[in-house]
Amino acid sequence: MEKLIDESVQGQVLEQKTQNTNSKKLYIESYGCQMNFSDSEIVASILANNGYNTTQELNEADLVLVNTCSIRDKAEQTVRKRLEKFNAVKREQPHMKVGVLGCMAERLKEKFLEEEKIVDLVVGPDAYKDLPNLLSEVEEGRNAVNVILSKEETYGDVAPVRLQSNGVSAFVSITRGCDNMCTFCVVPFTRGRERSRDPQSILEEIKDLWSKGFKEITLLGQNVDSYLWYGGGLKKDFKNASEMQKATAVNFANLLESVAKAAPKMRIRFSTSNPQDMTLDVIDMMAKYHNICNYIHLPVQSGSDRILQKMNRLHTRAEYFELIDNIKKRIPDCGISHDMIAGFPTETEADHQDTLSLMEYVKYDFGFMFAYSERPGTMAGRKFEDDIPEATKKRRLTEIINLQQRHALYRTQQYLNQTVEVLIEKESKKSDLHWAGRNTQNTMVVFPKENYQVGDYVMVKIEDCTSATLKGTPVGYSTIMQ
Repeated sequence: MEKLIDESVQGQVLEQKTQNTNSKKLYIESYGCQMNFSDSEIVASILANNGYNTTQELNEADLVLVNTCSIRDKAEQTVRKRLEKFNAVKREQPHMKVGVLGCMAERLKEKFLEEEKIVDLVVGPDAYKDLPNLLSEVEEGRNAVNVILSKEETYGDVAPVRLQSNGVSAFVSITRGCDNMCTFCVVPFTRGRERSRDPQSILEEIKDLWSKGFKEITLLGQNVDSYLWYGGGLKKDFKNASEMQKATAVNFANLLESVAKAAPKMRIRFSTSNPQDMTLDVIDMMAKYHNICNYIHLPVQSGSDRILQKMNRLHTRAEYFELIDNIKKRIPDCGISHDMIAGFPTETEADHQDTLSLMEYVKYDFGFMFAYSERPGTMAGRKFEDDIPEATKKRRLTEIINLQQRHALYRTQQYLNQTVEVLIEKESKKSDLHWAGRNTQNTMVVFPKENYQVGDYVMVKIEDCTSATLKGTPVGYSTIMQ
């Protein structure tokens, strides 16, 4: 649940520029969080060097890969339906190979290969560099699997191919895995223990993106605030590092400052944060540099201390409020979003009311809200009975969503008659006469095109709004970021 899941891009088929020297075709669909979409770019880059061009036509494909998510049951069911479709095509085209990547691969390896026999290869999140070897196994008629979780792999040496990019925004992975054993979450089991990427490779990737015209990057990880580079290895082993390694270690605040200085005209975002790991020096760094966006995705999951403890969230309600107060004190206009779970095991009406009152205190800009679904393999799945009736879950979720919509409208109304800086990302979905882009707080802004172009930083006076979108008139280029 910690990961942002954009429902509008689920199942997106990724395509890159054709290399004339490549003769095979790869069809790759992605599901789940931003990390999975970033990983698909890494996979495409690895396979591009091994003879594969991407295609959006399933029937053309020699290799079909689906990059999967285990965060919710709905995501797994969607993938299973897609695998049925792939196998129907495969019966007509026996040369086609089908593989599962990502978190479902890690969780359901034996089931896919041995019991259901629905795929040719299964590749976990840390084994993408082994894809050429695994494909050789498949070509020789053997099923292939590598779901070994690594203590070292960060893919820092793989330059991702930017698939179907708008040429403006890109993801840059800085950590892999997670050490926070939240009882509802499968990530530590599917992506392994937490390790950080060499900061130099991060800076080199960002400089390369800037040279190619990108204007915004999102530093990506399961838990970016706990980034810690001390020469390589797992974060949990930092206690065994040498004195020199400890003295020269780079934490997330250090990294954030280095990135902001390296690309002063590029917007910097990051996701996802964890309340227990976000420190004041990170917030101070955001306040210090204009190009670090004033937006934090800060999942809380519940407003009840009892439920937070049952979830193994290592913060309390009061500590969360203190963090919110510090953010608003240092960055008064900071946009804040959340993840919230309705109907976690044993949740009472009093616990639910605690969640609603927490939301009233914060008044989030937007949020990602879900009814609890039990995930096999998690601590909650093993130890807790899923005892909240579906009707109760749905009613509580509806109350959370309705309250969030009121708060979202309250937040967008604060921008009326203000002028905000917007990075143009694309044409508006509703009108080819308007541009769409986001302000620093991550709120979408729509305005007339006039003579502006994608990638421009534009100042827009806000004249109208909905709960999700600001509408205004452009008044000129940004003098700070242009």
